[in-house]
Amino acid sequence: MHVLVLNASYEPLQRVDLRHAIRMLVREVAVVEEAEEGRTIGRYPMPRVLRLVRYVAMRWRHGKRPPWSKRGVHLRDRGRCQYCGGRGHTIDHVVPQSRGGPDTWENTVLACGKCNNRKGNRTPAEAGLNLREPPRVPRWEELMNLS
Repeated sequence: MHVLVLNASYEPLQRVDLRHAIRMLVREVAVVEEAEEGRTIGRYPMPRVLRLVRYVAMRWRHGKRPPWSKRGVHLRDRGRCQYCGGRGHTIDHVVPQSRGGPDTWENTVLACGKCNNRKGNRTPAEAGLNLREPPRVPRWEELMNLS
């Protein structure tokens, strides 16, 4: 179970696991904004949403694009193959790495095993495949499952 953490200004910051959320409550750096009714952990209500007591500046986010990651590609593409729309399992390079394709947001998509095998070491056009959505740099909110 994950708990949404809001800044003191009520803007979403991140999701943390339940254990981390309880530690935040014990240290009194956060308060419960929303809890599951009738469920507690010790003296604390089971949190769904926490709010920080003090404002945290998020300078690290402003003006910077999120770093590329496999998990990020999976979240950006919502777990769907960008060729057929089925459930995606693997990261596919639009321009294959063997042809100089980098690990970047603009060159990677999520693909199912069937489409990934069909594409092989070719570009989508060479393999007769069309991308459902062009690869792009995601917003921070997409990567944190907040949107």
